[in-house]
Amino acid sequence: MGAPKNQETPPKTTPATNRVLAHTGARYPIIQAPMGWIARTQLASAVSRAGGLGIIETSSGETANCQAEITKMSALGLPFGVNLPIRFLKDDAMLRFVCASGVKFVTTSAGSPAKFIAPLKDAGITVYHAVPTVDAALKCVDAGIDGLVVEGGEGGGFKNPEEVSTLVLLQAIRAKVDVPLVAAGGICDGRGMAAAFALGAEAVQMGTRFVSCAESPVHANYKNAIVDAGVTGTWMLNTKASPCIRALKSQRTQAIHEAGLMPADSFAGIQRVYFDGDMEAAPALAGQTAGLIDSIKTAQQIIEETVAEFFAISQRMGELAAARSFG
Repeated sequence: MGAPKNQETPPKTTPATNRVLAHTGARYPIIQAPMGWIARTQLASAVSRAGGLGIIETSSGETANCQAEITKMSALGLPFGVNLPIRFLKDDAMLRFVCASGVKFVTTSAGSPAKFIAPLKDAGITVYHAVPTVDAALKCVDAGIDGLVVEGGEGGGFKNPEEVSTLVLLQAIRAKVDVPLVAAGGICDGRGMAAAFALGAEAVQMGTRFVSCAESPVHANYKNAIVDAGVTGTWMLNTKASPCIRALKSQRTQAIHEAGLMPADSFAGIQRVYFDGDMEAAPALAGQTAGLIDSIKTAQQIIEETVAEFFAISQRMGELAAARSFG
């Protein structure tokens, strides 16, 4: 029997068990973002060993190499996931490989996950999709997705040109859906994690913070550029075309910013940025958290400090609530 017409249906309560931890097997609800060429075993294993969830990328398009990385990561016996960027996959080879590989957790992105959900879930895989809008979130939930990665405009890499901050987007999506949410964009420490949880997230995803960590395979020049950047040290570029990106300020990105459009070959030298340290070879993708990162730390340090800060803030907020005080 339904609730009386003059009585509101009570809101769903927060689950006693963190659903992201249940889905991923990680110790802490901290996920490493799937950066192309960067998010491979070297970085993902460091994050997973530290208690987070490492993710193996496939956006580089190097199918054989990415499959080898998935196999290598599987052999370590650590919890991890794989990202499938739908728009960037050449064919279904990676999807078929992942379904047969024993992977338990997948994030999808860059396109509609509708055709991917059934084969992935038939293989026993939990699927989260990355969304930049409320409309996209609702469509994914209707399609049967298990969870969402909510990507605010503060994050680095490929973005929605109609940027909405994680602060606003997370609240808007949580008000409409009850699936587990992973907050992404603008988060690199326990303060950001605590804020995200207060808004309804059950996990956070960090990209720029882990790109600049000690175990990241990128060149020291890239890491140092992140450390040296301020909170206004990035630009949203190519907002009137595709792809729209957020990248560090440089001579190259200044030219793109001033022109308003990004040349088609802009990413031809991206691996020279990543691995040779030529910061003008291509736009160096990074989020606004570059302005909050002031040193290079190990994945272990990042995760331990984030968790400790998260609990310290949570305890203080709990004490304020118990005392009915604003401090």
